[in-house]
Amino acid sequence: MSNEHSHLQHPPDVEVSEEALARAEEFIEEEEGHANKLKGALGVFLTLAAVAVSLFHLYAAYEIVPTQTLRPLHVSMILALCFIAFPVAKRFRHRIMWWDWLTVLASFAIVAYLIHGGDDFTDRNTLPNSTDIAFGVALIVLVMESMRRTNGWIMPIVTSCFIAYALFGPYLPAPWTHKGYEVGRLVGHMYMTLEGIYGVAVDVSSSLIILFTIFGAFLQFSGAGKFFIDFSFSAMGGKPTGVGRTVVLSSFLLGGPSGSGVATTVTIGSVAYPMLAKAGYEKNAAGGLLAAGGLGAIISPPVLGAAAFLIAEFLKISYLDVILMAVIPTLLFYFALFLMVQIDASKYGMHEAVIAKVDTAWNLAKRYWFHFLSLVSIVAFMLMGYSPVLSVFYATIVTLITSFLHRDCALIPYDWFRGRLPWIKGFYNSGLMKALEGGSIGVVNVAATCAGAGIIVGVVTLTGLGLKFSGIVIDYAGGSLLLTAIFTALVVWIVGLAVPVTASYIICAVITAPALIKLGVPDFAAHMFIFYYAVLSEVSPPTALSPFAAAAITGGDPYKTTLQCWKYTVPAFLLPFMFVLEPAGQGLLLMGSVKSLANADWWSIAWITFTAAVGIASIAAGFQGWAFKRTTFVERLLLIVAGFALVLPGAMSDIVGFGCVVLAIVLQLLRREPRKAAPA
Repeated sequence: MSNEHSHLQHPPDVEVSEEALARAEEFIEEEEGHANKLKGALGVFLTLAAVAVSLFHLYAAYEIVPTQTLRPLHVSMILALCFIAFPVAKRFRHRIMWWDWLTVLASFAIVAYLIHGGDDFTDRNTLPNSTDIAFGVALIVLVMESMRRTNGWIMPIVTSCFIAYALFGPYLPAPWTHKGYEVGRLVGHMYMTLEGIYGVAVDVSSSLIILFTIFGAFLQFSGAGKFFIDFSFSAMGGKPTGVGRTVVLSSFLLGGPSGSGVATTVTIGSVAYPMLAKAGYEKNAAGGLLAAGGLGAIISPPVLGAAAFLIAEFLKISYLDVILMAVIPTLLFYFALFLMVQIDASKYGMHEAVIAKVDTAWNLAKRYWFHFLSLVSIVAFMLMGYSPVLSVFYATIVTLITSFLHRDCALIPYDWFRGRLPWIKGFYNSGLMKALEGGSIGVVNVAATCAGAGIIVGVVTLTGLGLKFSGIVIDYAGGSLLLTAIFTALVVWIVGLAVPVTASYIICAVITAPALIKLGVPDFAAHMFIFYYAVLSEVSPPTALSPFAAAAITGGDPYKTTLQCWKYTVPAFLLPFMFVLEPAGQGLLLMGSVKSLANADWWSIAWITFTAAVGIASIAAGFQGWAFKRTTFVERLLLIVAGFALVLPGAMSDIVGFGCVVLAIVLQLLRREPRKAAPA
């Protein structure tokens, strides 16, 4: 092996430095905000406040809290936590200023005024009085500030543009013009109804997203994350592809409950990068693989990303149906990653890297099997007929109870029960308190985004922008479904460049989904198409947070790492076109619901899955320039054409695709050149 090959750098000792981890943490903060680290009385206050918020939402999951009360209370609690936990600027970190206390009081005053107003308050939403308008404007300003503190300036700017669109409609050029709305009418819609800020996005945030975040925190503090990584390292070691496969498997296991691409990338990267480097991965390639694995966290059942909960609410379907729709695409996504890892090992002549196993996979599974139980219990409860809200509530209880099956995992230390720890201090420092605190703090950035997205959705519903935009897209596409799908994917991708996944999905679900649905695409397929392209925001500059965080760990170039990540993920991201272009493609989504499976054409589902898998393999080989051996230009072209043809449903495209695959394989087998590592 020659050192001239960029993928073949084998540093004798590679470690992830503290500086690299600090830089990676910066990228997590870019996604989740620059949080305060409060000490003393203020730290205790923040912890107790966060725990109270988690306990309230767990109570609301079990007992009935009226929607018109729960949503405003959720927003006020999230705003208050945000202004305590996140500073107005970096120079004011780790302390709470007087203006933070004012915003906290304002957050609760706004909801107190709303609840006290009762039905009279909501009935006058079309003609609000001056006090209503003052409180409504204050709420919009506070939501904007919460988004700025947790997600940066882009979301407030985008939201402001939508507000401007609602206010200045008569002055806009055709076809964007509309009658326009006064401040009072706009505020009434946003603040005094369940169509604006307190709309669908906040409904999902208050009833599902925060509960899944709490569940994820319980898993984390019971040691599930460490177990999943150790299990993956033990199960996948021993071959040249062992480290790469470990990254893929651990990303799936850890990403499922976390639902965060950046956090999954950093957690696994800090452990796996030294071994990736020793196995032969160049810095940018290693970072690309880590980011691609982290990306899978957003599309992996049972949690997926926050946007998946919104799909269920927008479509008025069970969350179990959303999980079902994600199963085959998720398997195909990780199939693509496994293929890429295998091709890397052959193409670049990688060798086995020694993986320090904690124990055998079997012994780890015997000792910590209950972590798998916690992971699958959500789906089990849904299959038993419980609602998603109750399912995640009971799964959280299961995680709490099963944590006591092993001393190292107990969320309350054994010694506390035996009186060997101070009762108050011991309980305060327990994993249970940390999980309750982490659950509510961890949802602040997503919940703030949901509140802000509610403003955008409110503008779209008030002005009819969604139907107007869909008509424009269809006109540009000339009524072609393929062109409409391409334009929709481009719009979602462009929006995703500026805003997080959740916001990108919400915005595009209300302005671009109608275009696909108008052309006959089932609503569930249209929304899954948009969801998968919204996920691209995790690996697309300037918000390519996962690749940038991976580059911080590996010391690679952020943009080269992003390009490597695209290389690993591009095969799977052609799949969404299969959802929408022909009815047969809906088989990849298992026909959209559990009920549909009873009458499903399983042969059709198996065939479309098989063609998708072959198409992914062809694209992977074509982009890598390596199948059984290094490809020639003609073979590479045939494989790429085959991949695209097989992704397009239809008999003729399948014939072309399989024909190209067979021809490429024959050409490879007929060439009698020695196999050797290819230059990068």
